[in-house]
Amino acid sequence: MIDAWCNTTDVCGEKGLFLPFTDERGWNQSVRAALYFAGLIWSFFAVAIIADIFMCSIEVITSRTSKIKIATPEGKIEEVEIRIWNDTVANLTLMALGSSAPEIILSIIEIVGNGFRSGELGPSTIVGSAAFNLLVISAVCVVSIDGGEIRRIRMIKVFGVTASFSMFAYIWLYIVLQIISPNVVDVWEAVFTFMCFPLLVVTAYIIDKDFCGVKDVGDEDPETGLVDDEAATQFSAYSNLTSSQAAKKKVADFMKEVGKHPDLDEETIAKLIAMEAAQHEHHSRAWYRVNATRGLTGGSKVQPIIDDHIKELYHKIKNNELAPIRPGTDLSKDKTLAVVEFVTASVAVFENEKKARVEIERYGLESNQVHVKYETVDGTATADEDYVPAKGTIVFEPGETTKYIDIEIIDDYEWEPDETFFVKLHLETKENTIIGRKTICEVTIINDDDPGKFEFAKNTHLVKESIGSVIITVNRVDGADGKAEVRWKARDIEAINGSDYIAPEEGGTLVFEHGEREKTIDIPIVDDQEYEKDESFELELFEPSLGAHLGRLKKTVVTIVNDDDYNGVLDRVVAITSINIDRLRIGNTSYTDQFRDALNVNGGDVENASLIDYVLHFITIYFKTIFAFVPPPNFLNSGGWICFVAALMMIAILTTFISDLASIFGCLVGIDDSITAITLVALGTSLPDTFASKTAAVNEKYADNSIGNITGSNSVNVFLGLGLPWLIATIYWSAKGDTFSVPAGSLAFSVAVYTICAIVCLSMLMVRRNMKLFGNAELGGPKWPRIGSAIFMVSLWVLYITLSILQVSLGWFQ
Repeated sequence: MIDAWCNTTDVCGEKGLFLPFTDERGWNQSVRAALYFAGLIWSFFAVAIIADIFMCSIEVITSRTSKIKIATPEGKIEEVEIRIWNDTVANLTLMALGSSAPEIILSIIEIVGNGFRSGELGPSTIVGSAAFNLLVISAVCVVSIDGGEIRRIRMIKVFGVTASFSMFAYIWLYIVLQIISPNVVDVWEAVFTFMCFPLLVVTAYIIDKDFCGVKDVGDEDPETGLVDDEAATQFSAYSNLTSSQAAKKKVADFMKEVGKHPDLDEETIAKLIAMEAAQHEHHSRAWYRVNATRGLTGGSKVQPIIDDHIKELYHKIKNNELAPIRPGTDLSKDKTLAVVEFVTASVAVFENEKKARVEIERYGLESNQVHVKYETVDGTATADEDYVPAKGTIVFEPGETTKYIDIEIIDDYEWEPDETFFVKLHLETKENTIIGRKTICEVTIINDDDPGKFEFAKNTHLVKESIGSVIITVNRVDGADGKAEVRWKARDIEAINGSDYIAPEEGGTLVFEHGEREKTIDIPIVDDQEYEKDESFELELFEPSLGAHLGRLKKTVVTIVNDDDYNGVLDRVVAITSINIDRLRIGNTSYTDQFRDALNVNGGDVENASLIDYVLHFITIYFKTIFAFVPPPNFLNSGGWICFVAALMMIAILTTFISDLASIFGCLVGIDDSITAITLVALGTSLPDTFASKTAAVNEKYADNSIGNITGSNSVNVFLGLGLPWLIATIYWSAKGDTFSVPAGSLAFSVAVYTICAIVCLSMLMVRRNMKLFGNAELGGPKWPRIGSAIFMVSLWVLYITLSILQVSLGWFQ
């Protein structure tokens, strides 16, 4: 009996190149299948993480710039930076390789691991990924653009080239397998397949640069950001400016609008300006792919999180829906209009008071009846946990000028940090009535069981030398119980105490009474009437009274700017914005940064980490730690190439295990390799691309980064993912005097079905682009046509999967 067991062959175990590591013949088959399935899913997380690092290296490589000199509209010569890599070439080479590396390497490893014989997993994964990318991801992008908005492919000529090549790639694949030399691939066929890759890149580049035609009016050169036609409507105001100059000009215009609202605090203003700057920031495909991957693995996000009320405020200012504040401005227009707004933009209430009262006022015209709607919106406070949500309508009868909204606060008798929520106003009465400036009121629930923490309101202050004095705000947060004190002291950096500013050598003490939440420090600034460079000094909080603590911002830096330089504050704001964006760059600069990001949820940004981030981080921390040993993109000033090679090697090793896991799992549950490939493996490797494309569709002005790159990536999958391993195998067998056998079977059928579905899908996209019913755009448009298009595309993918399974499992369509 024992001898019989020992002689039993593990059929499924023999399908792996490295796996299994141990003898698994005595294992329960169901348990074994479950373990291999879990391992396969876990490996998808791993390949997403290393692909993230791979894409970071590609982003660093393709974002290299050189400097050129151009003439400005004022006749000055200015030095600007242009990207060395052409966007189209980058997207079709390194970007496509980064996106499709697991599929391409899987195909190569399978052939080499099988003794240079063809397998089913690699080629079927390439076709299955292409089907998912074109049919499902396109559907997700189409339906993601709501509100009647649209996204069109901007570089339609390049899209036409890549779409044509992608169709040719799969038609050629069918011709090779079924017509020219059935079930055999000759050397010349492999060479031609591989050489189609550089042919695609060169053709797309020629079309992109319009070497054979005339550039469209109003096209913007994506490399320099320069607009070719000054009369182009959308760029008429900035037609002669570089992209950086135009962005600066647009940010400056927005800053002027924000400046009309001095009631906004500086933190809010900074977030608003950052949002405006982000609107003019072009992101690559790699940026969206990395952001999606980190979202799936609980890593540090490269897309900043903006509160909903900041977004609403931003859109109101952009659409001129928020009345500006100007000295002496009468919003009521000499009492001909009724103006309704909150009396104050923020209120605070202790948790044990159990009620927050918000006051609304009506002024100007008082003879009409006014209806105004209100509703509460979560901030850090949560409805039904910290307060009772409220929504309703306030009615001002003729002559009434004041109304109150009472919101119930839930006292849970547990210590919590201070939390906030918001109350918003919406005008219901339109006639002779306008909404005022304060349309949002922030309500802060103060913890009443703790003396609190002391911290500065912000970490930096920028002041003119002639300002007289700078007022530094110190906040008491997370409690305000009893009397509490905290000491402060100034320290020189470049600025000298007594010469540039005046502060007591021993510092000072701030005394907060019970319930008091804010104090200020007044530091006189010395104007010596001499030109000086920027100088800074530092204030530090220390020695809080018994029971109190120091908060997050224990220090703040005050920078004194010479008045002559202060006129360049816009350049400073743009520079600060660039620094903030640089913080979110997708490539780490050192091993320290990599290990910090790997070992901390959300890259250390715990405040913005969600529960799902913690779960995903726990699942993936093992792989994050291992891959943190890959050299960072800027290692040894290599420009990303060392990281590129190291990450590619890691992907090759990991893909080998994915191949083993998928093959053994399919064998254990009785699924053919080709079916495992077009379903499970294809979905696992394409999931990050799905989220990346959805984010790009929503955030980008055009559809190129969301669906425009799909056809190029699908072409590269065939030309590199099949062309390269075929070339290696045909040369090997030719040297042995034999031929390279590739059984057409299910692969040819799968290719044929996909090709038909792809042609229908691309036709649908072109119909959408040219029909008003769909909004004359590939993405978005009217609700029901948009949803219908998405359902149709997904149904094509379901049809492809269903027919492929029937052909393999039941022998249909032989």
